Amino acid sequence: MKKLISSIFLLFSLCHFGLLADVRLPQLVSDNMVLQRDTPIKLWGWAEPGEQIVVYLDDQRIGSVTSDNNEWSLMLPAQPAGSQHTLRIVANNTITINNLAFGELWLASGQSNMALSMERVKKRYAEDIANADFPDIRHFTLPTVYAFDKPQSDYPDHLTVKWQSLDPQSVLAFSATAFFFARDLHQQYNVPIGIINASVGGTGIEAWMSAESLAAFPKAAAEAKLFQNSAHLQSVKDADKQRSDAWYQYINQNDAGLAEKWYRPEYDDSAWKSFELPGYWQDQGFAPENGVLWLRKSIDVPSDMAGKSAKLMMGRIVDADTVYVNGLEVGSTSYQYPPRRYTVPANVLKAGSNEIAIRVISNRGKGGFVSDKPYWLGSEENNIILSGQWKLKRAVSAEALPNSTFIQYKPTGVYNAMIAPAHPMAIKGVIWYQGESNVSQPDNYKAMFSSMVSDWRAAWNNPDLPCISVQLANLLAPNPQPNESNWAELREQQRLSLSIPNTAMAVIIDAGEWNDIHPLNKYAPGHRLALAAQHLAYGNQALTYSGPQIEKVEAVEGGLLLSFSQIGSGLLAKDGRLNEFAIAGEDGEFVWAQADIVGEQVRVYNDAIPKPTQVRYAWADNPDNANLYNKEGLPASPFAVSLQAN
Repeated sequence: MKKLISSIFLLFSLCHFGLLADVRLPQLVSDNMVLQRDTPIKLWGWAEPGEQIVVYLDDQRIGSVTSDNNEWSLMLPAQPAGSQHTLRIVANNTITINNLAFGELWLASGQSNMALSMERVKKRYAEDIANADFPDIRHFTLPTVYAFDKPQSDYPDHLTVKWQSLDPQSVLAFSATAFFFARDLHQQYNVPIGIINASVGGTGIEAWMSAESLAAFPKAAAEAKLFQNSAHLQSVKDADKQRSDAWYQYINQNDAGLAEKWYRPEYDDSAWKSFELPGYWQDQGFAPENGVLWLRKSIDVPSDMAGKSAKLMMGRIVDADTVYVNGLEVGSTSYQYPPRRYTVPANVLKAGSNEIAIRVISNRGKGGFVSDKPYWLGSEENNIILSGQWKLKRAVSAEALPNSTFIQYKPTGVYNAMIAPAHPMAIKGVIWYQGESNVSQPDNYKAMFSSMVSDWRAAWNNPDLPCISVQLANLLAPNPQPNESNWAELREQQRLSLSIPNTAMAVIIDAGEWNDIHPLNKYAPGHRLALAAQHLAYGNQALTYSGPQIEKVEAVEGGLLLSFSQIGSGLLAKDGRLNEFAIAGEDGEFVWAQADIVGEQVRVYNDAIPKPTQVRYAWADNPDNANLYNKEGLPASPFAVSLQAN
């Protein structure tokens, strides 16, 4: 019996040791990956203590190392640009990495405008997608994960994230901004380009900062420490779920529209009120705001559309919707930001009268249909316009949906889980598109960004790591008078961050949409980031990589004279005379000013203020007439400067 027990124990020990002894690599080190060219590369992983690991590149032995304390690392000598390499790691087991490329590896990070994929803008960039045959552009796109206890050494096993080479299908999952950035660099330098995309919609900058970099910001640091408590974290999750479940259970159980099937074509809506679409409930007398509303519209379909599949474009709806055509559900969206692009299957539409019904859930705030968006049924060339009169009936009135905590927004969470695991990997630089979620408190953004950049550079052991940001686009309705603006304040903080060495900024004050925080123009930020990278990371000193940047203001007779850097081959007033300049005297009250290009400078003046002391340009949520450019076609950054600041 003792021999049997000993044999079983020995067998178990050997099996257990064998399992533990398998060498393991981080998820970043996998098929199709891109490693930074022309620099020694750290390869790393985990193995049983004392286990020897041998590394081969294209069957050439690079070196060996013995695992220490379950971890191992080995330096791969610098390699020139190229692709279709093979990396083998041989230990107790053998791991082969296929289609390895050496090129330029960039980190793309930020919030939703960096995360937004080519799929979301496929209508605008159909030709770019169709021609996206770039096997040497690869991306590693992370889903949202967070951790508060400490920086993680790897991405969670359950993610199974993979590097992907670009083709017309895989490009749909690629960050649209990062795609245009990577394509420009690939075509310019003819080297493989890799993008690690670590972006999460809605995140403030605090979420991307380490605990150490938050030390100078007590409020954020305290919140980060609070969420390190796993019991607190779970209690927040449980309370959020309970509140949300109760709210949705109430509206669903009390929705007469669902119970009585208001989406049926034959349903009698003659007693319903009229609603002009697009529009908002409160603007048309439908209060209270929150709950469930149903809309219906009869349309006449011509015989040439009958029986055929059709596109249904329903713009943007605040907040959630389910759409029915002739009683069939054709699409739904659970939150307000995505464009509603649904497909009506074949054999649903019939010649003559057809019925469209929409169930809208208004969670909180101002619900309804966003204007200046497409509302039609059919095709681009042949469609039925759906804006205009609809029938509307409220099914459920409810209190506002309680705010969720959005734990992924909390300080350090996505830094620990999405940025820290990439630190051992050498990168060329960082592109950063974030700031919308910090607009409500813009004053300390520069300080936070500076702290984050310094911390990331230390973590990557590269004090000169290029960091290129995107300044926020124009948004919201234009204001006819000079006014204060948090959006402008945040942009100014971003502009002032250019004082951080080895940084640059892509200005997109001309690329936004007044009614959409996610503008469809993603070529502008991607292309302008690539221009900045060519200058900052690739040393093209002759390139005009930015629009004009304010450099100096001085008093002249009756006004101010402004000098700029990055004027390229000259300043330009696009589409007429210069707009969006405002000046103020000692009282600080801003008024619109006239502005003229005088050689390589701009003179700003208003006879009502003979001795101005301050000047602002494009200082608004949406300065939609900002038209100072250089002749290379790049827009000037918004700014606010004063004589005292010179």
